[in-house]
Amino acid sequence: MTLPEGYEQYFKEWEDKTGAFIEFAPDKAVFGLAEAAPSASPLSGLPFAVKDNIAVKGFSLSCGSKLLAELKAPYTATAVRKLEEAGAAVIGKTNLDEFGMGSSTDNSGIKRTNNPWDTDRVAGGSSGGSAAAVAAGLVPFALGSDTGGSIRQPASFCGVVGLKPTWGAVSRYGLVAYASSLDTVGVLAGSLAMTRDVFNCVKGADPFDQTSRDTPSGGVPAGNLIGVLSPTAIAQAIADDFPGEVAKAAVLEREVEEAFDLAKENLKKLGYKLVEVEITSLKYGVPAYYTIATAEASANLARFDGIRYGKRPDWAENPDELIDKSRDSGFGNEVKLRILLGTFVLRSGFQDRYYLRAQRIRAGIRRNFEKYLGSFDGGPSGNGGESCAAILMPVFPTRAFGRGGSGLSPFAQKAADLYTCCANLAGLPALAFPVSAEGGLPAGVQLLGRPFGEETLFSIAEKYEAAHPFPHPPGFKRFWERS
Repeated sequence: MTLPEGYEQYFKEWEDKTGAFIEFAPDKAVFGLAEAAPSASPLSGLPFAVKDNIAVKGFSLSCGSKLLAELKAPYTATAVRKLEEAGAAVIGKTNLDEFGMGSSTDNSGIKRTNNPWDTDRVAGGSSGGSAAAVAAGLVPFALGSDTGGSIRQPASFCGVVGLKPTWGAVSRYGLVAYASSLDTVGVLAGSLAMTRDVFNCVKGADPFDQTSRDTPSGGVPAGNLIGVLSPTAIAQAIADDFPGEVAKAAVLEREVEEAFDLAKENLKKLGYKLVEVEITSLKYGVPAYYTIATAEASANLARFDGIRYGKRPDWAENPDELIDKSRDSGFGNEVKLRILLGTFVLRSGFQDRYYLRAQRIRAGIRRNFEKYLGSFDGGPSGNGGESCAAILMPVFPTRAFGRGGSGLSPFAQKAADLYTCCANLAGLPALAFPVSAEGGLPAGVQLLGRPFGEETLFSIAEKYEAAHPFPHPPGFKRFWERS
C-alpha cells in the first residue's frame, strides 16, 4: 500500500520508543475483497493493526509466545475478513501478553511494549501493542481481545477508546482461545465514530462460530439515567473480606479518583441523571474470574504440545519428554502459573469447592447488573424503578504504572482487575474512553450496558467526546483519522 509522506519516519521513531508491533508489513496489505464497491464503507482505504492472537493469513500468529514465534496464520479471522471486505487493510500485528495473560504486555515472550505517554511505564495489557499503536497515531484503529479487561485497561492507560462488545456479538473464529466463555474480539480506536464504524462492520452471526449472533431487533432502550458504582464502597467491602494487598489494590489512585469525579460532573452537565448503584457480588469477581479463566485456559492451551503446534526441542527420548521440553522452553512463567492453577481447580474433588462456586458467583454478578440495567431478555429493571441506560465505573485503580519497585506486583495487577472482569463474567458490553490527562498520563472511565446495548454506550460517550475532546501524547500526528 502507499503510505502517506513522512509516515515511515514517523512510524520508525514511535516504534523505536514503544515497541508496539511484532510484525509490520504494509506490503502484505489486502484491500477491497468485497464484490460491492468498498468505497461505500467509511473504513475503505484505511490501514489497521491486529493483536497477534487473531489470525490474518500470511501474517505472524505468535500469541506473544516463544512457542509460536515462527508460526504464520494459514487463514483469516472472520472479524478481520469483514474489515478487509469493507476496504480496510491489515498492515501489521501488535504485541501482547503471552496468550493474553497479563496486565502490562511485559509478559510477552517476544518483546516489551512501552506507553506512548511515558516510555518508562507499561502500555497495559494484554492488548498493549494495539493500544500503543493507536495512541501514537500509527494506525487509526486496531483489533484486540478482551478476556477480563485486556482492551479497556490498555485503552485507559494509553488514552484511547476501547470497546469490549457483548459476548457473542462478534465472531471469535480466528481468535486463539484463552478462556472461551470470557473472550471477546474488540476494538481500540482514537475516536468514538471510528470505534462505532469498526464495530458495526465486524459484528453479527458467523457460521464458523456458533456462539455468535446478530443484534436482536428492536434495540436497547436508552434514557438519561446512568448508574454510578461507588469505588469507595467497593474498596471498603473488599477490605472487610480481603485485607492486605488485595484491599490496597482496590483503592483508586488520587488522579484516577479525580478523573472519575470529573466524568460524573461532565455527564451531569450533558443532561444525564446519575444514581448510585451497588453491585454487592463484585468483591468476589476477581477470584471467580481467575478460577474460571485459568480452568478454561488449562483446557484450551493443551493443544500447544510441540507436536501439532509449537516449536519442538532438538531432541527428546519419547513423546512425553518432547511435550515437557517444548512447553518448558516455550511458555513463560505467567502462562505456566495459570495452566497449573486451572488444572488444580478442575481436579476431582476440587470442582465443587472452586470452579462451581465461581460459576455461582458469576451468575450472582449477572443478576446484580440485571437489577439496574433491566432483565437481559428486554424486561424492566429488577429494582422496581427506571432501568439505567449504562453504569459508570472506573477502569483500573491506577494510571499506567511503572516497572520494578515503582510498579505493581503480579498479584496486585490481578487484584486490580475487579472493575473490568465483571463485564466479561456477565457477558456485557463495556466501553472505555479517556477523561483527562492527570499528571501527564491519561485516565479513563468505562460504561457498562445491557447485552447488545453498544449503540447506547456509543451515544453517551460520543456526546462526552464532543464536549471534551480526548487528549493525545506529545508528538502525536494525525495521518489516518478522518473528520
